[in-house]
Amino acid sequence: MAEKQTVLGRITQLAKANINALLDRAEDPGKMIDQLIRDYTNNIAEAEDAVAQTIGNLRLAEQDHAADVAAAADWGRKALAASTRADELRAAGSTADADKFDNLAKVAIGKQIAAEQEATTAEPMIASQTEVVEKLKSGLAAMKDKLADLKTRRDSLVARQKSAEAQSKVQGALSAINVLDPTSEISRFEDKVRREEAKAAGQAEVAASSLDAQFEELEVSSAAVEVEARLAALKNPTS
Repeated sequence: MAEKQTVLGRITQLAKANINALLDRAEDPGKMIDQLIRDYTNNIAEAEDAVAQTIGNLRLAEQDHAADVAAAADWGRKALAASTRADELRAAGSTADADKFDNLAKVAIGKQIAAEQEATTAEPMIASQTEVVEKLKSGLAAMKDKLADLKTRRDSLVARQKSAEAQSKVQGALSAINVLDPTSEISRFEDKVRREEAKAAGQAEVAASSLDAQFEELEVSSAAVEVEARLAALKNPTS
């Protein structure tokens, strides 16, 4: 019985275990889930053996109790039959035979009392065993439910881990692409071309300014020549 109580204690503890709290405190939830799955699987197998053995013992006790109850009833019927026969013989004047059957009735009553005591003594043990069996069954069912939940969580966790690894690889690839972004290279090249174009335009403006200045100088020179020619004509009207 003590062994069954020990098994029942472990089953109750595991059945009531707060899986979420355990996983929240775990450094590696995946390893924690695998360990819990091993623990639950081993304890479920042990619990199933304990339940089977306890139920077997309970059924034997119930059979013995039923046999004691039946024996008590049977001895009661025999005691009544012997007592009735004794009364009939005594009424017929056969006192010796009547006493003989009364003695048989007493023996039967003694057997009846013993069987009733056996049945009464077994009833608390049967009630206790029945309670243990029900608790074992309930705890076993709860453990199986938690084991199924743990396996589902493990599959989900593995899937999430693979997804996270895939996302990490994608992000790494995207980061590499950003570092060597062809559009950024094109933008820098475009800026360089624009600067070259602006420089060429500036040079053109500089050249144009220089040419305009030369033409202005030429115009000034021509005007001066004209002034000098007209002045000479004034001085020498006949020439």
